[in-house]
Amino acid sequence: MTLDLNLRVVRTNAEVSGPSVLFIHGFASSGELNWERSRWLKYSTDAGRSVLLVDLPGHGEDPRRNEGSWAPSQIRQALAAIVMEFDEGPVDVIGYSLGSRLAWEFAAFNPDLVEHLVMGGPGAGDPLASFDLVQGRAHVAAGEPINDDYTATIMTIAQAEPSNDISALFELIEAIKSEPYDPAAKVPSVPTLLVAGDQDDLATTLPRLRRLLKDAGTRNEVLWLAGRNHANAVTSRDFKEKALEFLAS
Repeated sequence: MTLDLNLRVVRTNAEVSGPSVLFIHGFASSGELNWERSRWLKYSTDAGRSVLLVDLPGHGEDPRRNEGSWAPSQIRQALAAIVMEFDEGPVDVIGYSLGSRLAWEFAAFNPDLVEHLVMGGPGAGDPLASFDLVQGRAHVAAGEPINDDYTATIMTIAQAEPSNDISALFELIEAIKSEPYDPAAKVPSVPTLLVAGDQDDLATTLPRLRRLLKDAGTRNEVLWLAGRNHANAVTSRDFKEKALEFLAS
């Protein structure tokens, strides 16, 4: 059964300038938190782009709206169903953090549904693969200390937003881990823009993604945002302007 992702369609009030944009948010965020609050939605619709704003499983207003598998392959199927149902043709895709990993795979497996791909805060590894679920669950259930620095960092991010359902986020991590990320297994053929802050520790493997794109003959560009890290790169005006410029190329 295909996942039924929470979706909001926001049509542009301006003259249409290109395909709709599908936004895929990061872990412990949502369509609203990641894209609307940082003004990506308004920036895009003002530029003549309609927007498909989704909430990943375990996120948003109804984090448990789906039963069954939340694995990346199932998320890809749900995204494909959305694009085919709500748009006449291919869309442009913008993903951030976990959303960039999902966007890479979505574009690679569905080249007929994607015109351009923009990946923010990307890395060549799975951003959730190293999360220790046992420690995370013990911390939430009984206040046990977390001894793994990376797990502690992700927990801090997850708990920073009061609306997050932590147990649902754990379920998504478990599902993500069930299908390890291997960007070399299938490389997007659509034009791809890679964007990250130059202080982003999670994007240090971005050059590996670019090498994969180059080796596959995929047109690609890279933008490093001066002084930005993983938490604040998504709010950058330079990021927004470069992304829309790239989508129009």
